[in-house]
Amino acid sequence: MDDDRYGGDVLSGDWRSRGVKKVRQVPLERDMVLEDPDSGWAGAVVGLEAGNIALEDWKGRTRSFPFTGQFLLEGELVTLGRPQAPVGRSGGSSGSAGSSGSVHADWRPGAGPAVRHASDGGRLRTASGSFAVESQRARVALPSRIMVEGKHDAELVEKVWGTDLRVEGVVVEELSGVDNLASVLDEFQPSRDRRVGVLVDHLVPGSKESRFAEAVMRGKWGAHVLVVGHPFVDVWQSVKPARVGLQAWPTIPRSIEWKKGICQALGWPNAEQADIARAWQRILGQVRTFADLEPQLLGRVEELIDFVTEPKA
Repeated sequence: MDDDRYGGDVLSGDWRSRGVKKVRQVPLERDMVLEDPDSGWAGAVVGLEAGNIALEDWKGRTRSFPFTGQFLLEGELVTLGRPQAPVGRSGGSSGSAGSSGSVHADWRPGAGPAVRHASDGGRLRTASGSFAVESQRARVALPSRIMVEGKHDAELVEKVWGTDLRVEGVVVEELSGVDNLASVLDEFQPSRDRRVGVLVDHLVPGSKESRFAEAVMRGKWGAHVLVVGHPFVDVWQSVKPARVGLQAWPTIPRSIEWKKGICQALGWPNAEQADIARAWQRILGQVRTFADLEPQLLGRVEELIDFVTEPKA
């Protein structure tokens, strides 16, 4: 057996690149969110033509960039590899669109599209990333519930996890504020057969939300209730900022109502509540799958689904 401890000619191979960090190459996919590091333009991939990729931002505007360039993907500098399937829009209501995932808009039940990935042998995945149960209808609702603080939380959960929740038979209800949690639980009367999972905004040490959560978990319903939360001031922040063309969500002074301040920072109308509602719809419209959300929210919602669907021992 030969043992060449010096590895042959030290000048052989690509010696100039040694010590230089390699940029990872990833296959181009439709709806992949990329940022051009030079211009700061961020958007979802909606087309590839004549050696250029088209990126659509949150306002629906499109710009083209050379396919051979470098882009930021989830903050990592990458180059793009050949797509495994067409990435352009199919121009119809069929909803099929290329990438290693082709979108099937007719998959129901659920709000988010189901995506068929080549790497999964062609099996459909829901917007939450789980495998879709294509032949199963929605189940009759379970007695257990998932409760969220408000309408925006409910709409986001519905968009990403709606298909999964209907298959499991889980209903999501709005609390209209964490302040109402104790009274809602008293009325609902949780039990082993009627569990309640609660998703709370801004669940950080010392916050009002954390005090409510601790009181509930110590209270008479604590054995059958799970309160979890994310650290964000509002569920808006759980959407990755790149989806709305930002590097990071702005810091809003406490003297300004948070959502109003976000709209001001983005240059959006904010004088009336209807303006805030429209702003949220613009943000929600940029959420396609779980990949558009921060992991601090993803893990908590999955935890709640597991809790309220756990089989009896």
